[in-house]
Amino acid sequence: MNALVLLHTEQGTLPKVALETLNLACGLGMPFSVGIVGQGAATAADMIASCGATTFEIVDAPDVAQPRYASDTAAAAALIQSAGANVILAPQTSRFARCLPGVASRLGLAVDTHIAAVTAQDGAVKAQRWFYRQRILSSFSRDARPWMLLVDSGVNAPWQGASGTANAQSVPVNFGEQRTTVTGVQALAADAQTIRPEATLLFVAGAGWTKKQKDGQFHIGRASGIIQGFLGKAKASLGSSKSLVDLKSEGQETLSFMSHMNQVGQTGSTPRHPKGLSTCCHGEEPHAVGWRFITERRAINLDANCGWAQGKADVVYVGDAFEIMEKVNALLT
Repeated sequence: MNALVLLHTEQGTLPKVALETLNLACGLGMPFSVGIVGQGAATAADMIASCGATTFEIVDAPDVAQPRYASDTAAAAALIQSAGANVILAPQTSRFARCLPGVASRLGLAVDTHIAAVTAQDGAVKAQRWFYRQRILSSFSRDARPWMLLVDSGVNAPWQGASGTANAQSVPVNFGEQRTTVTGVQALAADAQTIRPEATLLFVAGAGWTKKQKDGQFHIGRASGIIQGFLGKAKASLGSSKSLVDLKSEGQETLSFMSHMNQVGQTGSTPRHPKGLSTCCHGEEPHAVGWRFITERRAINLDANCGWAQGKADVVYVGDAFEIMEKVNALLT
């Protein structure tokens, strides 16, 4: 049995989740090859030349310089067919999540997504993934081969090793007629981006920021300045409670930069950051589910007996979040 680690480049290098997927493959104890799609694929292969792969194959044509379903699907299918592997491991990125279902349909592969772990013993391969909002961890296997597994980010440690010369071989691809053309990329400015999956710190804001404060007045503008100032200085990722993002749909004045994309918890996302700081939040459910993979958890709350503070946080700062975060911003400046 052999495996293929299917990766893609981002701006000429391998993203962190690609190295995490590679490290997972290294621990399986079976021979594996590496296939890389994207601009600078040969250079990326040299970066991981010492990973122990039997071969390196790449697709570095101009057609895959930018993510595009048709060309990415053709390139990935060519690499999988060339490798002839029984198991394919790929990172669960937006680029691969968009094109690999089409590859699986085209080649008749079994496919599972959001994989947390993979093990192999005596020729049997088992995968693990979470269900029901990260509450149930399931271990399962399939008889169907080839079997494609898309690995979630932030679960496994990234591969670390010396670079070298991979002698990567280019795989020919028939891209056919491309009916779409990538003319450019429109993205938010770095300072305007509030969701940062690779950030060390997750900062979660609750509805308390939009309530009347101790002077009996609302301070939405002041709250916005404090939160955005901290995000800019700490380069943190922004999370939100459901109650806060729901305020906008209720017509109440709220934080303009907050959306349902920031929501964490039972009906939101379950991010994986080394550290987390919760402010103006109440209730156990969003934190028990949304914060379960945060390694070090801290909270600011006026109520030391809050359900989140009791047993969910490692450190609790009892005080006014406005005053504490203004002090933190001053220290960071």
